[in-house]
Amino acid sequence: MHSNIFNKLSFLSLFLTVVLLPLFFLPFTNIPVETSKGLLLVVGLLACVIFWAIARFLDGKIVFSKSWLLVSGFGIVLAFLLSSLFSTNSQVSLFGTMFDIGSFWFIFSAFVLMLLSSTVFRTPRQAKIVLLGTILSSALVLVFQSTHLFMPNILSLGTLSGQTGNVFGSWNALGLFAGFSALMFLLVIEFFPISRIGKILLEIFILLSILLAMVINFPLVWMLLGISALIIFVYKTSITLHNNVDEETKRHFPIISFVVVLISLLFFISGNFITGFIPDRLRVANTEISPLLSTTMSITKGVLAKDPVFGVGPNRFGEAWSMYKPIAINTTKVYGNDVWDVYFNSGSGLLPTLMTTTGGLSILAWLVFLILFLVIGVRSVFFSVKNGVNWEMMAVFVLSLYLFVSSFFYSTGIVIFLLSFAFTGVFIGLVASSSNKEIAITFLDDHRKSFFSILFLIVVVIFSVAVSFKYIERFASVPYFRKALIAETVPLAESYISKALSLHSNDLYLRTYSQIYLVKLNTLANKGSTLTEEEKTDLQASFNQAVRSAQMAAEYNSSNYLNFELLGLVYQTAGVLGGKDAYGKAVEMYQKASDLNPLNPGLKLSMANASLADGKMEEARNYANIALSLKGDFVEAQNFIKYLDSPNNSASVPAPSSNNTNN
Repeated sequence: MHSNIFNKLSFLSLFLTVVLLPLFFLPFTNIPVETSKGLLLVVGLLACVIFWAIARFLDGKIVFSKSWLLVSGFGIVLAFLLSSLFSTNSQVSLFGTMFDIGSFWFIFSAFVLMLLSSTVFRTPRQAKIVLLGTILSSALVLVFQSTHLFMPNILSLGTLSGQTGNVFGSWNALGLFAGFSALMFLLVIEFFPISRIGKILLEIFILLSILLAMVINFPLVWMLLGISALIIFVYKTSITLHNNVDEETKRHFPIISFVVVLISLLFFISGNFITGFIPDRLRVANTEISPLLSTTMSITKGVLAKDPVFGVGPNRFGEAWSMYKPIAINTTKVYGNDVWDVYFNSGSGLLPTLMTTTGGLSILAWLVFLILFLVIGVRSVFFSVKNGVNWEMMAVFVLSLYLFVSSFFYSTGIVIFLLSFAFTGVFIGLVASSSNKEIAITFLDDHRKSFFSILFLIVVVIFSVAVSFKYIERFASVPYFRKALIAETVPLAESYISKALSLHSNDLYLRTYSQIYLVKLNTLANKGSTLTEEEKTDLQASFNQAVRSAQMAAEYNSSNYLNFELLGLVYQTAGVLGGKDAYGKAVEMYQKASDLNPLNPGLKLSMANASLADGKMEEARNYANIALSLKGDFVEAQNFIKYLDSPNNSASVPAPSSNNTNN
């Protein structure tokens, strides 16, 4: 009786976690939507684990799905853990700044979500409830985002900025979710018994999904939705023809699937005249940029050449990009803008990004998992159709496949990636329960089993609570960090960033801390000779704080060139103020940054500026020429050399400014 109550609470907490993922964010908090969803994931999984463990205490029985997919998923987690431990910056790879999507703990959480979904959602009825809940949340997302397009200021809720602000963070991710929603509605219409009113409502939401996809205008959406709808159309037609042997039975042509195929084909192959019509009328531009798949593969080759087994470590694609990016990127323009100084945190897709940084062992683990998913999925779907249709199993497999393919071709973000694992878990649970492939451990009748089983459950609960508390502590630092970024005065920004650092110290926060003191340093320096003795003392203290925090950032992550670039900027500023040997130290820090980002011409130009200010004309010229060799149309470097060649130049340059705007 009591165990049944806690089973229901475990089901409810996991159900709400999965269903609310697309919709959930914290309004009027200025907290990024993906960070908010991370909070939902952690709290939801913690509640589910606690209730599930209590239920196991009471009924004395633990049941798991027996599946090679779970074993291969655990293999991915193990590969990520080993890669993190062998990484030169383990703390970045293990957790990241804020539960980063490429970190070990995020991958571990995704696996736990899949494991719990396979354990809690094991029956067709439970799977149907999850599908219904996802349909309702998807419908709410579609209505909200469609309305937000026309009333962005009213519906910003203090978090979503502009027309493209959305509950996924990424504009293209919203487009993929619109395609996912259309596919889910289509599956229900074609394969599930529903009322006529329900069918009409789902058809309306399919239309709304397609209209939203038209606004976003992401070609990958049309390709995936078109192929999926085509498969559904062919599959439904073949089933209908096979079942309708009796001529008296009415044959139903899957017209909705056919229409979706035609619309997807039209928008995929047509030119900008058609695809750009609605976005142009609404004045919505899709300007997201990311590396090509071929470029991502070249980064992977560079990583594997250095460490073929464990890679550079999870959550370090930006560092791998800086080290191994092709020189052609220096002359590449996207939407008319240079991208040579863009710090890409992800590659062409989320799955390639995860594979790139974690080495050959992780690549092998991912390949085994994805191949098993396809083989088990296709085999189980056809077996279920042959031996009594289980449409829930077919639906969750198709939806999971759509989400995994989306994650391969695009950096989808937290929602689509987690939903792929959640639906895969539901699929595993359905397969295991339908084929009686479950592992059941009964421990109350044996004191030895009882001891170890109860110990296991207690350890699981304690571990879950400890990890969740650590995350929530870091999460509490986010509001202070965001307030520091928008603070109107230096003292206020200084106060907020200090509070953020007291809760969680990382190189992003430390760089921000240093930049705040750099602003304060420049403000005091602009007063010149009018400085009071107290202000002179404050000037020295501000310089010390700027240097120390930048040094701590470099110590925290010695592989991120941004940390050394900022440290070089601090020393160069000190040189402008008359600091002894400051320019030499600035060149040294810029050189370290350049070693980590060897093809960045901006760093070479910064070295040239610092060398010129230090009176070293030839070194300055050499650095400027290197910058031009890396980027022939680098206007700033061309002007610098012209300045050196001018007869009236002096060994000084204007106050330094950072070439890199990445925080």
